[in-house]
Amino acid sequence: MPNIKSAKKRVKVNKSKAAENKATTSALKTAIKAANAAIEENAANKDEVVKAAVKKIDQAAAKNLIHKNCAARKKSNLATKLNKA
Repeated sequence: MPNIKSAKKRVKVNKSKAAENKATTSALKTAIKAANAAIEENAANKDEVVKAAVKKIDQAAAKNLIHKNCAARKKSNLATKLNKA
């Protein structure tokens, strides 16, 4: 445990940031899974679900949770699956 006041604050801030990052990453994975499921089931609202997933991907890339090339790859994969369906 840190003794210095600023180090104690960093521990608190890092803990809260880690929780926020984990929540965003989890929401991203959930959105991608929902989009893939909607495409496979040929759901009526698959376009909206994919659009929501792309938005989550862009938000994660903007926060540097995933690399910009990883975001581009995920969006490309979703678009390819959607166009094939």
